[in-house]
Amino acid sequence: MASAGVIGTTAGPVGTGQDNARARDWAEIQERMLVPLYEAVHDRLEVGPATSVLGLGCRSGLALLLAAGRGAQVAGLEQDGELRALAGGRGLRVGAGRLPTADVARSAYSLVTVFEQPPPAGEPRRTVAAAARLVLPGGHVVLAAWGPRERCGSAAVLDVARRMARRSARDPFELSPPGALEDLLVGTGLRPAGGGRVGCPFAYPDLDSAVRGLLSTGLYDAAAEFSGASLVTKELEEALQPYLRPDGTVRMANVFRYLIAERPR
Repeated sequence: MASAGVIGTTAGPVGTGQDNARARDWAEIQERMLVPLYEAVHDRLEVGPATSVLGLGCRSGLALLLAAGRGAQVAGLEQDGELRALAGGRGLRVGAGRLPTADVARSAYSLVTVFEQPPPAGEPRRTVAAAARLVLPGGHVVLAAWGPRERCGSAAVLDVARRMARRSARDPFELSPPGALEDLLVGTGLRPAGGGRVGCPFAYPDLDSAVRGLLSTGLYDAAAEFSGASLVTKELEEALQPYLRPDGTVRMANVFRYLIAERPR
């Protein structure tokens, strides 16, 4: 969120070389930072051969790939064509769009995940309502968001995006306060059924990889449009300096939160 969800993603036009490079940077650099979150959810819900999973906004599909490795039946939706192509290259079935369309079976999944915070502001409620319609009775919807700002080492780095967009960019921590995720369940027929916090350190082999990985989240798009991509990159490099280690690696400790919601039988 997200982004949010976890890292938050706002994809640009599909098909340009820049889009393709950013999609690869997400899949090769940034996505793996969230593996502890994915695995914690899969462990908590005992994802396995009896589980059917739909990932809403699944990006390049690593969470689905991990679920499939446990024997689950998986499918996803992703609006970015480059990310969707990468997911397909991993052997995953991923449809276009973030919200369900006519070709997505209704009430067909025992688990629907929303690991990414959907743009624009206000859409999270529509996404959660759609997830509620798609999950089987007795099944679960999982929502995720950044943990408390003060527990996330990346907070100062993420603030570059809002500062350089003159505060017009989304706040990645908008769903972090207590009760924010639970409020999204109101009127959906879903009820809270647990949750937790997971440590997800962002660790990169060098400064260039850190910059590329963070830019791939889409959180800096508004800043790049407003202030220029080169200036945003320069400011991001400076903001990362406190996390640069003597060996050249970059590491930031972060906490993410997930909420499990259940559809009553």
